Amino acid sequence: MKTLAFVFLFFFSASVFAERDDALSSDEERLKIQEGVASYYGKRFHNRKTASGEIFDMNELTAAHKHLPFGTQLKVTNLKNGKEVWVRINDRLPQSSKRVIDLSRGAAEALDMVRDGITKVRIEVSEEEVVMELMEYFQDHKPEDLRLRPYEKPIDNGLQKPEIFTFPLKGQFVENLAYAHKKQS
Repeated sequence: MKTLAFVFLFFFSASVFAERDDALSSDEERLKIQEGVASYYGKRFHNRKTASGEIFDMNELTAAHKHLPFGTQLKVTNLKNGKEVWVRINDRLPQSSKRVIDLSRGAAEALDMVRDGITKVRIEVSEEEVVMELMEYFQDHKPEDLRLRPYEKPIDNGLQKPEIFTFPLKGQFVENLAYAHKKQS
């Protein structure tokens, strides 16, 4: 019985890791530059000058970041609920901040995070070209908390990825497994 349980665990684990590997090669992962905690700011700074020199409007879709150049367009995804919003960097976060981005109230509303105040987010750029531009912008002084690297497309060798054997847990198999476990106890 222990052998059967081990075989089941092995195949289940293999299928989970295979799915995770596929997820890591997705477009989202290639374009992700940062992940961490976001907050928002609004009334207190409304109509005040930002670090870029423009006047802050809490209802616009803008954000403050420690390092990214002003004007950088980012997709911010609330990892709690999957909601997304595109923002433009127009302000600076203090270098000592533990947060990765501060969003305008308008962006926070789009992410449905106003009630929480803070939330974990994923930050992405629109295309690989933007990653390359940011690498050039920072050159040898890339901040450690930013994930900037070129993406190389894999060489297609014509071979198909092998299928991982999975079997459904239905019917007689499940009943036999439960019976064996009960009998062993």
